[in-house]
Amino acid sequence: MDETEEGRMPTRSLTEADCWERLSRAPYGRIATAAGGEVDIFPVNHVVDPSGANGPVIVFRTSAGTKLLELTIRHGVAFQIDGFSDTQAFSVVVKGTAEEFDRESEIEAAEALGITPWAPEAKDRWVRIVPTEVHGREFDRATTGG
Repeated sequence: MDETEEGRMPTRSLTEADCWERLSRAPYGRIATAAGGEVDIFPVNHVVDPSGANGPVIVFRTSAGTKLLELTIRHGVAFQIDGFSDTQAFSVVVKGTAEEFDRESEIEAAEALGITPWAPEAKDRWVRIVPTEVHGREFDRATTGG
């Protein structure tokens, strides 16, 4: 891979395994929903459940309200995390279907994943995002002169 004019490596795609590893370490992300001609973005803390029927899924808790209402109207969502260090930055996007679940056995399994809502309001509804697409990228950050 050739360096750019600034001496940095070009943006690189992350493997799906790298994306899931970063999703597993991220403390929170943002879920984008669309309903009634409006697009909304909500921050959520989440966990990755590696035991989904067809591979890993993203799980979070919420309460009745706009977010849950929009998820019941249109199930297609995007979920995004990003992060950075002194030398690199990355972004991961998951596109998929949001499903509320309420079977006791599924809730018990989700609770065992250790997710605790950050917000003080009661979060008694459970949602999983079943991915249809997972992709990410990383790049070297520009250094600043001192």
